[in-house]
This record gives sequence, C-alpha cells and structure tokens, in this order.
Amino acid sequence: MTERRGERPPVPEALPFPIVDAHTHLDACGAKDAADVAEMVDRAESAGVTRVVTVADDLAAARWAAQAATWDPRVWAAVAIHPTRTAAFSDADRAEIEELARQPRVVAVGETGLDYYWDYSPPEAQHEAFRWHIDLAKRVGKPLMIHDRDAHEDIYRVLDEEGAPEKVVFHCFSGDADFARRCADKGYVLSFAGTVTFRNAHAQRDAAALIPSCQILVETDAPFLTPHPFRGRPNEPYCAAYTLRALAQLRKVDPAELAAEVNANAERVFDLPAATPREPGGSER
Repeated sequence: MTERRGERPPVPEALPFPIVDAHTHLDACGAKDAADVAEMVDRAESAGVTRVVTVADDLAAARWAAQAATWDPRVWAAVAIHPTRTAAFSDADRAEIEELARQPRVVAVGETGLDYYWDYSPPEAQHEAFRWHIDLAKRVGKPLMIHDRDAHEDIYRVLDEEGAPEKVVFHCFSGDADFARRCADKGYVLSFAGTVTFRNAHAQRDAAALIPSCQILVETDAPFLTPHPFRGRPNEPYCAAYTLRALAQLRKVDPAELAAEVNANAERVFDLPAATPREPGGSER
C-alpha cells in the first residue's frame, strides 16, 4: 500500500441510486478551471455521485467555489471563513462573504464553527465569527454548515444562545452516540465522511448507526479523509460511494435504500432539484 499512497483509489461500481457529495473541496483536490471541475465530477458521476457541494475555507476559496458552481450544473457551493482563519476577519471580508452567500448557486453558509485542535485563531475570534455566520445563515435563508473539532459542547451552546438557523449540518460529524442523539433531537443533520469507515472510529460508527435516516448526509471532505481501505491516499468526490456502502452495511440496510434517502436529504437541506434515478446497469432514465 505504501507505494500507492499518492494514487487515487479505484473508482467503484456506480451506486444504485445517485447521491450528493455534501462537502468537498474541489480546489484543494487540484481543480483550477472548468475543465478540471468537469473531469473530477465526471469521475464522481461514474460512481453514482452525481452532484457535489464544493466548500470554501477562506475568502479566495469562497470566490472560487461560487464561480466553480457556475461552470457545471452538477456543482453547488458553500461559502464562509473557516474557524482557523478568523484571527483577522474584517468588515470587508464579512461584506464579501455575505454577497457571495446570496448567490443562487451558493446553497449553504460554511464551513464555520469552532476548532480547538489547531491554535491558528484565538477562541474569542472564532466565537465572534461563528456567531456572525449563524446570523448570516438566518438572514440569507440558507443552511449553516458546521466545522466542529474538539468543540462539541461550545458549538451546541452557541447554537442555542444565538438561535440555530432552520437547517444545520454538522459536517464530518465527529461526536459520539450521546452527542448525535442530542443533535438529532434538535433537528440537526449529521454528515458522515470517510472517517466513519476507519477501524478505530467506534464512537462515530455508534452515532451513525442510531440517528434517523432522514438526518444523514454523506460527504468526502476531499482531498482529506479517504475511506478505508484507502486511508492516506488522495480523496475525491467519487469516494463518497465507498462511504455510502459502508454506512449501509453499518446500519444493516440496502445501499439503494440508503442512497435514495441521503439523496433526498441533500435535496431538502440544500434545496436542490430532484435527481434522476438510474436504471439497472447504471444508466440514467
């Protein structure tokens, strides 16, 4: 496996029902222009991952994501300033993020939240930015996409204090079963990345097994968090198909059933048009 660490995993057989990669970073995967985006999303579509939400973590990435979403009808965007980049978050930055968030192909405000693992931005700055993004999501009427690293209780508390938007997505959910229950009780949606397939991810697997199917999304967070058994190799949106199948096995349900449910969830959360189901053999109707 060592000699293959720089290689992408093989593209799997297409899922029996198309799904959305609810959180990816096409620019960080290496896409620079419309041709790169089309090639990457073509690869995803061949695995049954027919649409993607490409997510920003700084202002330059937010501009790029919003533009990339106009290049290909299978691409949508989310914009925000990542909590680790909030040490210097100016009024001009806020104004531009808000302008981008109002664009029609931007379907969420994110990723925003709190990150206590890295020390790139002080907690005070992170909290201020997080509260601002919560307010922005409510003002523009779009879902809030949460980044939560070692900050479960503070994020839960701040959402209560500010009043959560109508739709909240915990990207790359990393909590345990108890935190998952509490989030589900609030109506929050939990998005699972390749980490849920890792052998040591017992808490996340327990969480993924118990929450209602109507509150699950699947994502890659590509180019990071490649699913098992390809951990450490470059991730791309097509790898969401591996995670979907792993979740179906974990929840003891048919992959087609789970794919249809998580796709419907993505359409509801991000207000996307209805997908075209695939005929047996992988072709679209």
